[in-house]
Amino acid sequence: MEEIEVKFLGINPLEIENKLLSLGAKKIYDRVFKDRVFDYEGWPLDANYSWLRLRDKGDKITLSYKRRFGIEKNANDGGMEEVEVKVDNFEKTTLLLEKIGMIQKFNEEKRRIHFELDGTDIDIDTWPLLEPYLEIEGNSWDKVQEMAEKLGLNWNDRKMLAAMQIYELKGINEKDYRVLTFDKQIKRDE
Repeated sequence: MEEIEVKFLGINPLEIENKLLSLGAKKIYDRVFKDRVFDYEGWPLDANYSWLRLRDKGDKITLSYKRRFGIEKNANDGGMEEVEVKVDNFEKTTLLLEKIGMIQKFNEEKRRIHFELDGTDIDIDTWPLLEPYLEIEGNSWDKVQEMAEKLGLNWNDRKMLAAMQIYELKGINEKDYRVLTFDKQIKRDE
């Protein structure tokens, strides 16, 4: 299933939040997500621009297979495929994945402030070592573009990339880290 979403970098979070609220958006939550990203030894999923992510959102836990299309270094790509299921236990799902031979590639966190308006999901995301950015997701490209325009964003400034690519734009190689949380960042060689 195609994920229809775009990102806008270099935003002012307070300004975006105020604009969303003035448009009638519902602020659904503001919380930190815990992510564990899995692959097999040698990272064969990574070689195919894909990964398996276990995420604790605070109110639900999901397991997702994600794959980026048309990867271009430090640029937009062709979108993303995503297959997601709900699971009920973060630690047991971690254990299950490890039992079938997967390894934890990353242990990460991100803060998400989530809004909903006119059939779109709008998120202000903040990752360790990165400036906040905006993500707009909807069920059609027209809806996503319409929301961007309502927020006064230039559609030509949109980015279609993963957080890892945003790290690259900032000169940070996310793959250098095994732990990337707000409290600590631990590189693989430490």
